[in-house]
Amino acid sequence: MTTVLAPTPSADPADSRPAEFVEALAKGIGILESFDAAHPEMTLSEIARRVGLSPAAARRSLITLQALGYVGQTGRRFHLRPKVLTLGSALFFSAGIGEVLQPDLRALVEQFGDASSIGTLSGEDVIYIAHSSVQRARRATATIGAHYPAYATSLGRVLLAGLRDDELEDYLDRVQPAALTSKTVTDVSTLRSLILAVRADGYSTTIDQLDYGITALGVAIKGPDGRTVAALNTSGYTGMVTPEQLIAERLPTLLEAASRIGQAIIRYPILQSIMGP
Repeated sequence: MTTVLAPTPSADPADSRPAEFVEALAKGIGILESFDAAHPEMTLSEIARRVGLSPAAARRSLITLQALGYVGQTGRRFHLRPKVLTLGSALFFSAGIGEVLQPDLRALVEQFGDASSIGTLSGEDVIYIAHSSVQRARRATATIGAHYPAYATSLGRVLLAGLRDDELEDYLDRVQPAALTSKTVTDVSTLRSLILAVRADGYSTTIDQLDYGITALGVAIKGPDGRTVAALNTSGYTGMVTPEQLIAERLPTLLEAASRIGQAIIRYPILQSIMGP
């Protein structure tokens, strides 16, 4: 399963950019984001094509990233270097993610097995900011920093349900759902109905939407003002667990954990700042 990239700064409409927007920085970030599991190393031309830059512009950014230690090169192919991990770890520790979010995820996994994650919206994607799992299967990976289309995950649908009506309609006007599996909902009208049902029910269930073998249940994490700022889920193997089982056996515990996390993040201003649409 290929991680679907969130929109990079270079893909934003020019008229929405502030006057101080630094194009060169946006290009460099776009190059870092272009590497993923399906593209662990690339040539200059491949990077330029993937990010939408000219080879000359891509080369200048790559030279800078190499000099800073974020990108390495073997022959004609470029790859990320371990220093990139410092960007994510800085957020992990400064925001208190390990201290505030991980304990409840570990407790859910200890009680139910399988996996549990917390995610928030990043453009049209849900990005995973905390995760715990006992699973070792080969399937879409929900590691910290992974991002997938919001429409195809339980976390994403909960987050979309938490948007204001105008925000949701704007998302539905922009999104072009792709069939990630044969069961992925790609009809926007059907997707709207499912999201509105999540609003009414207070939870979301998905079966094989993102990848085969994933059945998940998600609920909202609310901020101090009552708005959805993140989402919490629990997931298991399709065929070994059903949505009905997840609701009956795990929903009360999941809601309690989400409420506890929502109260805890009030004490961490940085964590509040990074959550939400």
